[in-house]
Amino acid sequence: MRKPTGPRPLALRRLGDVLSLEDFENKARRHLPRPLFGYISGAAETNASLRMNASSFQNYAFKPRVLRDVSGRSMATDLFGKEYAAPFGIAPMGISALMAYRGDLVLAKGAAQSGISMIMSGSSLIGMEEVAQVAPDTWFQAYLPGETDRIDALVDRVAASGFKVLTLTVDTAALANRENNIKAGFSTPLRPGLKLAWQGISHPRWTIGTFLRTILRHGIPHFENSYATRGAPIISSSVMRDFGKKDHLHWMHLQRIRERWKGRLVVKGMLHEDDARHAVQIGVDGIIVSNHGGRQLDGALSPLDALPAIVDAVGGKTVVMLDGGVRRGSDVLKALALGARFVFVGRPFLYAASVGGLEGVLLAADILKTEIHRNMALLGLTSVNEMSKPYLYDV
Repeated sequence: MRKPTGPRPLALRRLGDVLSLEDFENKARRHLPRPLFGYISGAAETNASLRMNASSFQNYAFKPRVLRDVSGRSMATDLFGKEYAAPFGIAPMGISALMAYRGDLVLAKGAAQSGISMIMSGSSLIGMEEVAQVAPDTWFQAYLPGETDRIDALVDRVAASGFKVLTLTVDTAALANRENNIKAGFSTPLRPGLKLAWQGISHPRWTIGTFLRTILRHGIPHFENSYATRGAPIISSSVMRDFGKKDHLHWMHLQRIRERWKGRLVVKGMLHEDDARHAVQIGVDGIIVSNHGGRQLDGALSPLDALPAIVDAVGGKTVVMLDGGVRRGSDVLKALALGARFVFVGRPFLYAASVGGLEGVLLAADILKTEIHRNMALLGLTSVNEMSKPYLYDV
């Protein structure tokens, strides 16, 4: 965990009352314009999957061991040949640079300084090359374009940028029904109007510190990484066209990428054990069990509930990770006990970046590390690798 040195930065002083990841959400609710906060916090249709992602962790209680010397306990986790300071990373989140100034860079730098991993989103507004330069160990997450030649070109661009881990999100065969976005006033493309202008006026810190600062220094944001070339500006009507043509993607496309991509290949968005087995046959290096944070198919199984069957199905032949609903160190440990090797956390880190910049991201990582470290002692663990099913009770 970090130790403070010198005067506390202004951003960190503003976060002095933050005690948990949930506290960042409350601050972001006040800081961000309503459409942007609604975009992050909402999911698909009734938000059923979003709620199940969080509630699934409450189905398990701990069975701790006592009178063990845990003074030398360590959270260090080896993944794909690299040692991370803790068994969690930052999940990919689109348009982060609209929520926090240079958001993707802030998240990547925060992850690097915290010794954890970060996955850059394919629907980001900062070029992948810039992020790879400042944080070389960042992973890249791609939304596959619809045509084979564009897939090849995008994979080649990711490789040329220096990324070592490519993550393919595979649960986006159709655009989700994001009713919550409409109710909150968010749209893609962004449509300037009186309501949006009022949101800017009523949230001056975000308007000055993020929106105007971005426009003045970098111009209108574009989707930079959907293809091998620069995508459409965020206010362009062609944005929706760029996100289409994914309903015919097939296992053969994954096979083609596996043959072309020489680095580590991870598939994100699987909930069914048969799909996991197929991915292993193709030769993926990792699977992230995920339902896209509840943002795609409403009513989809929570990742934690899907995790044990997928772990059993792959039989140790690939690394199984989890994304969805993690808000506490206890959640991380429960996922590890059920077979996940690593866990990704999304929304809380974006909230932290929006209200606190780099210091917010560092604080969020430190909070989660502290909770894990404390809970390891209370469980009687000296290493996160010891966390297993005997430490859980199914309630």
